[in-house]
Amino acid sequence: MRITTIGATATAVAILASPITSTPATVPAVPAASVVSKPAKAASVHGEARISYIESIHDDIRFTIHAEQTPFTRPMPPTAPEGLSTDARGTLKFSHSRGEVTGWAEATVDCLVTSGRTATLTAVVTKSNVEEPGARLGISVQQGGKGEPDRLGFSWGVVNVDPENVDENGQLVRPQAGSCMAPAPFTTVIKGGYKVVHAEITKSPTQPEPAPHHS
Repeated sequence: MRITTIGATATAVAILASPITSTPATVPAVPAASVVSKPAKAASVHGEARISYIESIHDDIRFTIHAEQTPFTRPMPPTAPEGLSTDARGTLKFSHSRGEVTGWAEATVDCLVTSGRTATLTAVVTKSNVEEPGARLGISVQQGGKGEPDRLGFSWGVVNVDPENVDENGQLVRPQAGSCMAPAPFTTVIKGGYKVVHAEITKSPTQPEPAPHHS
């Protein structure tokens, strides 16, 4: 896969979250079976935005993201037969327009991890006029706070470069992004925005409990 910098050429335009007192003995306790437990919160990121990218400052570049963490739903035998705690589902869409030329892609989210107002996700391309189907793209999102704008980063263009990875013509070839791998959110949202919901990752169901420590 040849590396493509957003805005490098018109033909390769794109890719561009009061204590309770004891109940009197005369009041019967609520049966345990009648207590409905609240579902655990899921990590997610949703939104659509146009960004400003220093290498293509006048271009119209947009990302639409709808992703939700779904732990242990993507089995990877034999090393992770249940899948991973960061498994996710959803969609990623982007477009990069310069004049009458537009590069675009649609991708299926496969991984999501969050921390505070920041989310990192990856998605595998299903349709595109600038990316190869099956390519994994890394995206980072930072929801702004205290009047700051949202931010976004992506795993192509000025990042994810291996100087020794070149094709037969000596052109740089972009390495594949691993699951949930993306750079810091280095661009600024200028229209729209994203909502990040944070949730701690859950423990693998097959990971053994640590042995108790005796002093």
